[in-house]
Amino acid sequence: MTTLICNKPYGVLTKFTDAQQRPTLAGLVPHADVYPAGRLDADSEGLLVLTSDGRLQARISDPRHHWPKTYWAQVEGEVSEAALQQLRRGVTLNDGRTRPARADRMPEPANLWPRDPPVRFRKSIPTSWIALTLSEGRNRQVRRMTAAVGNPTLRLIRYSVGPWTIDGLDPGRWREVDPGAATGERSRSS
Repeated sequence: MTTLICNKPYGVLTKFTDAQQRPTLAGLVPHADVYPAGRLDADSEGLLVLTSDGRLQARISDPRHHWPKTYWAQVEGEVSEAALQQLRRGVTLNDGRTRPARADRMPEPANLWPRDPPVRFRKSIPTSWIALTLSEGRNRQVRRMTAAVGNPTLRLIRYSVGPWTIDGLDPGRWREVDPGAATGERSRSS
């Protein structure tokens, strides 16, 4: 069985084929037998786990298993302590209340790659960064949560899924990992 982690770039779809010929994982990952364990929207970046192990895919994707996923979100405005507290308690969205999340202010991530196209910049409105760890995965959940507390997301990067992170993994690159070990990695990579 094969398990990979990939740093999905902005604009790439989390699938291997697209009738409209948009960029997909097929342009990044040369393995035909792996499938995404979860999704990232085309306008989100970061860690994606791909595996040929259906049980692992289900454990990662199913919110009943509470696999933590940490996101770095660049948001519009200065994030207040009150907004962070709301995120920590859970936010009511149109599809119900979210589980409590870990939410912390953070500096802009070190060695962050440029996004193409760049995030819109407005001199009159500052931006800030938060780290948000969730144990569920609703559609566009981070974006909807930050908007609900008054800080719409401008850029979203998934930093980690369970024990794996994007540390040392450039956008568009992948590496094979040992699914049985917390951080054990094999030598094959792109």
